[in-house]
Amino acid sequence: MASASHVTVRKRATVLFLFIAIVMVGLVGRLAYLQFFQSHWLTENATDQRVREIPVEAKRGIIYDRNGKELAVSVNTESVYAIPAEIVKADETAAKLAAILALDTDKLSLKLKRRQAFTWIKRKISETEAAAIKELDLPGIGLTQEGRRQYPYDNLASHILGFTGIDSQGLDGVELTFDSYLKGRPGGIVIEYDAKGREIPYATHRYVPPIDGQNVFLTIDLVIQQIVERELEKVLRDTKAKSVSIIVIDPNTGEILALANKPDYNPNRFADYAPVLWRDSAISNAYEPGSTFKIITTSAVLGDGVVTPEERLFDPGEVEVQGRNIHCWKPGGHGSQTFVEVVKNSCNVGFVNVGLRLGAEAFYRYIKGFGFGQATGIDLPGEAKGIIIDPKKVTPINIATMSIGQSIAVTPIQLICAAGAVANNGKLLRPQIVREVKGKDGSVIRSFQPDVVETVLNEKTAQEVKGILENVVEQGTGKGAYIEGFRIAGKTGTAQKVGSGGYAAGKYVASFVGFAPVEHPRFAILVVIDEPIGAYYGGVIAAPVFNAVAQDIFQYLKLVPEVAPGPEQTAPTHMIVPSVYNYLASEAAQLLQSQQLLVRVEENGERVADQVPKPGSRVPVGSTVILYTVTPRYAEGEITVPDLTGKSKREAADILGELGLLFQPFGNGDAAIRQNPFPGSKVQSGTTMVVFYE
Repeated sequence: MASASHVTVRKRATVLFLFIAIVMVGLVGRLAYLQFFQSHWLTENATDQRVREIPVEAKRGIIYDRNGKELAVSVNTESVYAIPAEIVKADETAAKLAAILALDTDKLSLKLKRRQAFTWIKRKISETEAAAIKELDLPGIGLTQEGRRQYPYDNLASHILGFTGIDSQGLDGVELTFDSYLKGRPGGIVIEYDAKGREIPYATHRYVPPIDGQNVFLTIDLVIQQIVERELEKVLRDTKAKSVSIIVIDPNTGEILALANKPDYNPNRFADYAPVLWRDSAISNAYEPGSTFKIITTSAVLGDGVVTPEERLFDPGEVEVQGRNIHCWKPGGHGSQTFVEVVKNSCNVGFVNVGLRLGAEAFYRYIKGFGFGQATGIDLPGEAKGIIIDPKKVTPINIATMSIGQSIAVTPIQLICAAGAVANNGKLLRPQIVREVKGKDGSVIRSFQPDVVETVLNEKTAQEVKGILENVVEQGTGKGAYIEGFRIAGKTGTAQKVGSGGYAAGKYVASFVGFAPVEHPRFAILVVIDEPIGAYYGGVIAAPVFNAVAQDIFQYLKLVPEVAPGPEQTAPTHMIVPSVYNYLASEAAQLLQSQQLLVRVEENGERVADQVPKPGSRVPVGSTVILYTVTPRYAEGEITVPDLTGKSKREAADILGELGLLFQPFGNGDAAIRQNPFPGSKVQSGTTMVVFYE
């Protein structure tokens, strides 16, 4: 019995030992697993339980114009965050916060109950909201400063500047393309807490300062940008166009002095606008340029010597190419004319003939040399390449139509760069939108120099083209761009838009591209008016816009007239177009003709509802004024406000009474000096006109 009992005890001891051994091996294995495979995870979780890190956003860099004027700045604002582990009563806290911040109480309560070290409640709140939250002093709820982007000029240059998101990240424009320079590096505040969420004295308290972003200086000039946007507003209002764009560049450096599109948006409230308005059509939209592309054809045929400026060409009114007749805009054609006159008259037949003479291979060499069919490389997002026909598939009819600016799609930025190449005597430059990037201490981080992409013309050819384009403005289709005393070169364009089944009836793109002064150009300007209602010829509605912008730029740059009128020039060469709004058509025609202006009456109404060029425009003597006597684009019952400047109170009362408008004079003078609403605006019958006298 003793022996059996001893064996039993040994067996039990062995089983116990094995059990203990297995448990020990398991514990050691578990310890090894935690030590070697889970240590990083455990360390992070332990740190999360006792350490709170509150982010501190870096201040985004400032965007300036070329003269150091602020266009985009960052201002401090408060953001609300929560540390759920420190919140005592989540539901009550959520209710109080939701009442101040206009949030959903239930959703906020669930967020506050989650097991997480840190969560945002609402970013970038108002000062009133921040003050109310501070006053509550809720456990686990805190405020930290962040930067909110502010654009002091609202819509100005919105397509250049772009906008930023909630995390101050660039989302469009320069804000996006130079985000790596502007955004800086965020910092944070690290604080250590005990198991009950109480701050541990003398424990880990660390402040990691943010590194602010660097400043970006653009090439644009705020004053020129304001001039451009003012004119865009006027032309959009006057033509009721779908959209309008203007680009101004320095052709000697490729720097963009102004770039704008209308309609546009306010980057301070970009989310309130349809995304289509964010699109920068000056670099993202491709269109058939029409006759403005004849600058390229002219450069190509003169550059390759297939025609001389004085060579005579005959235009019978049309030319047949591969069974298709291409007509000149002038019925019956221009007859015999020199190549200079072909360009001056924008003669389609003449350009088709010299384009075919040039041939596909040489023409494509110039098309690609001037940068068409490829991105310009401008530092803005969303640039289009344009569309050109594959050189392997091109036919004579394609060459013929491309010679006059059809069958090819270009972007406005490509076209203005090409015109700039002619202006600077042959060098195609990459367009620049940023001059330099500077650190907070003023040191230059990155600078941009003129970047020559290709030399496309020799100086002799460029000078010939410039002289011919100057003739276009002085005597040809571009007379609306002429400014007394200044030498200006340019070309008009009128292109019918392509629709699903061919060219779209009634839809045109009117444009004008030019530069000045001719000998030593200081600027080049492109005006593009998409789908204007009423007049649509580039020489009629786009060239005067160039004129208005160029005159103000001349004055701003303090450029004096180069050409002084000779002593024998006693008769005026230009005049100011008078207002004939609401005149009888016959009376309007008589007045304009007495001012040495030609008249064309459109439609068959009784009174003038609109006119092009607009009142106050400066045009050459002999220019045509188009009168619209019926305007279905305006709502029924609307009246065109007449110009009352200089009218007496009796005259103004009679005019307004006849039109069904009320009259409210201010002042004791004899002649009207200004009025509200402005002349040319559209108002409903019965509207009160306020007229000021002195």
